[in-house]
Amino acid sequence: MIVHLVNPSHVSFGVGVITPRWLYVLASATPAGYGTPVLTDETLDRIDFALIKSGDVVGIGIHTGNALRGYEIGAAARAAGAYVVFGGIHATLYPDEARDLGGAHAVVTGDGEGAWPLVLRDCAAGTPKARYDGGRIEAEAFLPGRWDLLPDRRYMWASVQTVRGCPKHCSFCSVWRTDGQRPRQRHVDRVLAEIVELRRRGFRFIALADDNFYPVTLTDLRMASRREDPSHLEQLTAQRAERFELMAALERLPADTVFFTQITMEAAEDPEFLEAMRRAHIKGALVGVESVTPEGLKDIYKDFNVSGEALVERLRTFREHGVHVLGSFIFGLPSDRPATFDACLSVAERANLTFAQFVMLTPFPGTLDFAEWEKSMGAQFPTVGGIPVTRHWLIPQAIRPKVYIEHPVMSPDEIRWRTQRVWDRFYSFRSIWHRSRVVRSLRARLAFVLISKVYRQMYANTGIATDSARVSRSARRARWMAVPCRYLFAGRPMPDLTLQGTGALSEPSV
Repeated sequence: MIVHLVNPSHVSFGVGVITPRWLYVLASATPAGYGTPVLTDETLDRIDFALIKSGDVVGIGIHTGNALRGYEIGAAARAAGAYVVFGGIHATLYPDEARDLGGAHAVVTGDGEGAWPLVLRDCAAGTPKARYDGGRIEAEAFLPGRWDLLPDRRYMWASVQTVRGCPKHCSFCSVWRTDGQRPRQRHVDRVLAEIVELRRRGFRFIALADDNFYPVTLTDLRMASRREDPSHLEQLTAQRAERFELMAALERLPADTVFFTQITMEAAEDPEFLEAMRRAHIKGALVGVESVTPEGLKDIYKDFNVSGEALVERLRTFREHGVHVLGSFIFGLPSDRPATFDACLSVAERANLTFAQFVMLTPFPGTLDFAEWEKSMGAQFPTVGGIPVTRHWLIPQAIRPKVYIEHPVMSPDEIRWRTQRVWDRFYSFRSIWHRSRVVRSLRARLAFVLISKVYRQMYANTGIATDSARVSRSARRARWMAVPCRYLFAGRPMPDLTLQGTGALSEPSV
């Protein structure tokens, strides 16, 4: 019995931006008695079905965006006689769908690390259960990735998780429902050990793949201090102290280490935290701006953010502390108007954002937005190719709509066109060259231009047309641009980098 783990993708670029962490964590959870699992990341290369034999186990991790491709792989693997097991966020939300459409013998819901050995045991005995509940494991049980299985020089960034869960409740996000609102933080030594291994392997750019790197805000502490019972304040204070302990340890890493993470806007009010990030080599963060208007923030239950000039100043604060921002914006909110698009672009430019992404409001399963949208559709929902739009992830890519929620004043085509226009203007050569002043040398500025163009090509989903031929050409362009880009991120291997004591790092002198 050979164990296969598959990360599905509709498009293969040949080079990956960030290592798909779940793939290597589940490999780590695979008991040695079952041999070394065969890993396939379809963002690199398509799966080779000839490798799958009767009696093998094929584990497929899916989110909503790649669920349809995952079901195609699962059905083919089952036809080959393999045991098919699904996991991931989407399978957690729709286990019956994975069984019915993906040929699943078993579905793992929740965190997969603990349940995976049981799944393999039952498959080996020929008695897999239909459902395994992985629950939410404590941070002490989080596993490092099997980074020894990484293909050589195929990824730009490595990934390490330091905390799971987010205390917020944004309407467009499912993380707080699937991973919970209680932050589960890994021990500093375990995080460091994993980072050191990745640095030994030549990764100097590492994504801290956390739901929210800043789980305890100053506002949280102030509100907790008003309670008569001090236990909640003590808990939050301890969680905050763990973040600072981690960042103090990250300071000891080699000076050329670069971390990127996800964080909420509220961190801009916390200069002590931002300064600790700077010292810890955390040089970039995705910040969910989402909307530049008070009405838009109310639409998505994110009124802890600010708007107007206060928003511009907060975003600038990150840069002042050495943290470059990838700002994330959502278009198509009920309160959006045609003028919102230009206002958003103006904020991104005036705030000196290093990168930005502009996405159209999409109701994803597990979110409040999706629940409200599905309820509003009633029994009269439209279909595309015979598939209801309330299951839009099952519609083939070539005919899948880009906008689902009816807007009060703008058509889907107008929202898409205006979104595309903002992408084009923010990532025009002139704008990119202007932003490239964040680096000094001509070589670094040219590298910045290339990286910006690659990011725009790979992630501006409204820039990729829906017909398959255009998608193929766009993927080829992205692949051509991504190969040299990977070399810009590569670091020299440090095989002798060691841990000394608790959280201390050193690189032997030569």
